[in-house]
Order: sequence, then structure tokens, then C-alpha cells
Amino acid sequence: MYENENERQNIDETSSAPQQPKQHDVSGLKHRKSSKSLARKTAGIVAAAVLFGAVSGGVMTGVSYLGERYTRIPAVSTTVGNSSSDTSGTGSSPVSNTVMDVSDVVEQAMPSVVAINDTMTVQQYGIFGLPETYQAQSSGSGIIIDKTDSELLIATNNHVVSGATDLTVTFSDDNTASAAVKGTDSATDLAVIAVKLSDISSDTLSKIKVASLGDSDNLKAGQQVIAIGNALGYGQSVTVGYVSALNREISDSNGVEHSYIQTDAAINPGNSGGALIDLNGNVIGINAAKTASTEVEGIGYAIPISKAGEILDNLKTKQTREALDESAQGFLGIQGTNIDANASKAYGMPVGIYVYKILDDGAAASSDLKEKDIITKFDGQSVTTMDELKEMLTYYKSGSTVTLTVQSLENGTYQEHDVTVTLGSRPSDNKS
Repeated sequence: MYENENERQNIDETSSAPQQPKQHDVSGLKHRKSSKSLARKTAGIVAAAVLFGAVSGGVMTGVSYLGERYTRIPAVSTTVGNSSSDTSGTGSSPVSNTVMDVSDVVEQAMPSVVAINDTMTVQQYGIFGLPETYQAQSSGSGIIIDKTDSELLIATNNHVVSGATDLTVTFSDDNTASAAVKGTDSATDLAVIAVKLSDISSDTLSKIKVASLGDSDNLKAGQQVIAIGNALGYGQSVTVGYVSALNREISDSNGVEHSYIQTDAAINPGNSGGALIDLNGNVIGINAAKTASTEVEGIGYAIPISKAGEILDNLKTKQTREALDESAQGFLGIQGTNIDANASKAYGMPVGIYVYKILDDGAAASSDLKEKDIITKFDGQSVTTMDELKEMLTYYKSGSTVTLTVQSLENGTYQEHDVTVTLGSRPSDNKS
């Protein structure tokens, strides 16, 4: 909530919306190692927090039993109990369990999963309500989804890379390379980052590979799955579980609903962006969130790969972002405020950025963008806050032409259409 008009930010300033209560105890798994000490809970108390995003590394784990009849992987049979008769003459029945070895599947999939580390600026409010910022290290995971003539493309969660200033990727052979954001989509919490092939040694290139993407539409509850990711930032680890449910509608910390695969595989901080794979080694989900409390055990979530595919294909086509000098950055020339999920439900407005003023000398003034329009996408990438829009503009040069997807109120209903804008130059006084 803005306390005064000066707090209303334009496109080149930060605009904030009031925090709304979470509808679900869901949290991302991006691990942040800040310089500030965190009080540790006494032993025996489970941290009742839901980590939505990328916290220092994470993976999915679980226990699964599947007969050799249903897989091509050899199974190990074990017998528990005594089959001999007791003194009463009643024989006890042996209990037979089939424990599956998934090491061959993991060996096949591991070269396609990477660890992602970055430095980000974190803002929080101090004891007197004043904002404080500090640098923090965070970790997540990613999946190699494509290779071009010059880049290796990696899928991850948007919250893993949002606000990152120094991205690095660690491959399965423990070698590291610098990375840059290629495209992001905040509405679906997806992102694609790129690593230059010239920054990867020939030895590492021979050991890694593009992931095999599966079909999450054909998943069934009870199907066994394997998760690989950067648990707690310690490096790749493997866990096993089952598909607990499909199409779980869960709200994130901003109140935006997402449809997930639910699994009982353990998800830990840093797991965000990692791979959820089937027993054929195909990626069927991108690990994204978990629910944790003293009352909850074994509930984790992954973005279905079939729903993510089209968005990732679009993000792969974007130009890899390189930070521009402030003087070269594009300028839109609007003032706006955020419409979050709660405001959207209360007022029947789309989630996005509400344009309440278009500056006379700004680039938007020469376009078809109107005041009271709601911006939902910038250059084909979903945006939900002014901060996200501001961050995107830092990578677009003045004079470049971009397409905004907006919702306009017409005859009492919002209609979606595209608006083309040629970005202007940033004013010398840094005002919109």
C-alpha cells in the first residue's frame, strides 16, 4: 500500500503491493545463505515453513517398491519374517517385498541436471519499519533442455534466477561456468538460462547431455518417480517417491494459482528447478515447491512438463540478456501499480500491472497503450509486478521495439490485445 503519491513508482522505479496472506503453506526451495544469522529451533521441532522457490539445493526422495514385471530394471527380493511353525502349530506367513534399484535410471539422467548458484539482493524491513537490503547467496537446480550452435540452454524456476546478479552453473562432473538469463515467465514460475559453449570445456561437453522430456499428461497416481537436484546446495542427490496426485491447484506466495504434480518424494531447499523423472529416465516435471510443517509429511510439487513445454520453447527463442549501462537502457514512460491475485479476485481485474498514468514525453505516449490498461506480458514473457518489468527493461536498449500484451476494459469486460512500443531513452534525472 502506498503511503503517499511519492511512493507510486514509474517503470524505472520499484513499485510494491501490500503483502497478502498466503492461501496455502507453500514455499519455494531456493536456498539463501545470508550474512545474518538465523536462530535455530530446538531439537525435535520441525520448521513449520513452506518454502516456495529456490532455497539452497534440494531433491526429491522417497521409498518405492515395484515388481520386476512392470520394469526392465532387475529387482531384489527380500523376505521378512519366520516361515516356520510356532509352538502352537500356527505357521507365520513370510512377508515378501520387492525393492527396486534405480541406479541405472539415475546414471542416465544425472548428466542432464545442473546446480545453479547466484548472488541476489534481498530486501527486508527492520524493527522500525525501514527497508534494509543485503547480498545473499542462493542455490537451485536446472535441467539441460537444448543445445544451439553457441549456447547450452537450461530450464529452471523463475524464482531461482529472479534478481540474480551473478549466475553460475555446476555440471554433473563438478565443473562450473557462468550463465545468463535468456527468458523468464513469472506467471508460470519458469525460466531459461544460457551458458556459452565456449565457456564449457570439451571434456565436460562430452559428459553432459540434453534431457529427454516425457509426457506428464499420461501420469497416474501411484506411479513411481525419481527426483534429482541440488539438495541444500551440497550438490546433486537422488530421492525416490510416488505420484501422489495430479492437477493440484496451489497458490504461491503472491496468491497466483499453479497446477502441480503432487509427490511424496522429499523436496528440500535448493530443489527448485530440478528434474522429476519417470522410470524410463524422461523428465515429467520441474520441481518447484513443498509443504512442510509439524502436521505435514511427504507433500511436494512439480510443474508438469507437458504444461511447461510450450512456454519453455518460447523462452528459448529470446535473446540472452546482457546487462546494459543505465544510459543505454530502454524507457517506457508509465506509472503503474501491481494487481496481485487477491486484488484480482476482489475487483475482477486481471493479474498484472495497472497503468494509472502515461507520461506525455514517454515512449508509451506514442503507442496504443492507454491509462487503465493492465500489462500482463512484456516481449512475450509474463510479468506481474512493476519490479519485474523494471528488471526486464534493464536488458532492452532504447530504440528497440517490443510488444506488450495488455488487458483493456471494453463494455464492462477485459479484452486482451497486443501493443507495440518503441522504447525511449532514460531521462537524465532518472524520472519517468
